[in-house]
Amino acid sequence: MAAWLERNVPRILLAPSFLAVLVFVYGFIAWTAWVSMTRSRLLPKYEIEGFIQYERLFAAPRWDTAMNNLFIFGALFIVVSMLLGLLLAILLDQKIRTEGALRTIYLYPMALSMIVTGTAWKWIMNPGLGIEAMVRGWGFDEFAFDWVIDPDMAIYAIVVAAVWQASGFVMALFLAGLRSVDEEIIRAARVDGIPTWSIYSAIIIPSMAPIFLSAFIVLAHLAIKSFDLVIALTGGGPGYATDLPATYMYAMAFSRGDIGQAASSAMVMMTVVFAIVVPYLYSELRAKRG
Repeated sequence: MAAWLERNVPRILLAPSFLAVLVFVYGFIAWTAWVSMTRSRLLPKYEIEGFIQYERLFAAPRWDTAMNNLFIFGALFIVVSMLLGLLLAILLDQKIRTEGALRTIYLYPMALSMIVTGTAWKWIMNPGLGIEAMVRGWGFDEFAFDWVIDPDMAIYAIVVAAVWQASGFVMALFLAGLRSVDEEIIRAARVDGIPTWSIYSAIIIPSMAPIFLSAFIVLAHLAIKSFDLVIALTGGGPGYATDLPATYMYAMAFSRGDIGQAASSAMVMMTVVFAIVVPYLYSELRAKRG
C-alpha cells in the first residue's frame, strides 16, 4: 500500500484539478457546442436542429459589424503594439541610465485591469472633461477630439487604449529577446563597420522571429476575447458601432435572452482562437521533436 501511494501521489494530487478542468472547461465547451445546434432562446433546449443558429448569426447585421470591428481592432492593435513595443525595446537596449525607471513606466499599464484602463481613457476622451475640453480651455475653440462618441471613430479610440496597455508587455518580450542575442556577433558586426540600424534590421530582429510569433499569438488572443475594455470605454456604442464578438455574445446571452445565438457566437470565437493557436502549438512541438 505504501509503495502504491508513493507511486501515485502525483496523480492523486493532480486528479482534482484535472477533473475540475475536464468538467468546467471542456464540459462547458461541449455544452455550448450542443446548445448552439438547438433552438434555445431564454432557456436552453436540447433537441438538435442543425445549423439554424449559425445561419441566423451570419445573417445578423450586428454580427457583421462585430466581425468587421474585430478585423480593424485586431489588425491595428497587433501591428501598432508590436511596432511600438519593438521601438521601446530598442531604445532601452541602448543601456541608457534611466532604463529601470522607463521600463517600470512602460510596464505599469499592464498591471492595470482592462476595466481601469477603459474607465481612465473614457475620461480622457470625454469631450466635456478630457483632452478636447482641456485644449479648448487653452483658447483653441475649434479643436475636436470626440472619437469616443463618434460611431465612425469609436473603434479607433478602443485601439488607442488597448495599445497603451499592451505595448509595454510587448516591449518586455522584445527586450528579453534583444538581450539574448550573442554579443560577439554584434561586436563583430561593429568591427566590420556595419551601422547600428543595419545590425538591428539584418541581424538582431530576424533572429527574434520566435518572439515575434509569441507576441502575435498573445496579442491576437487578447484582441479576440476583448470585452471589459470595450464595455468600460464605449459600452459597445454608440449604438453597436464598437461591438466585438465578445460583447455580442454577452448581449445575446444576458440582454436579449438568446442563448442559442450566444452559444453559436462563442463557438465561432473559439474556432478563430483555435485557428491561430493550434498551428503555433504544432510548430512548437514539431521544433522540439526535431
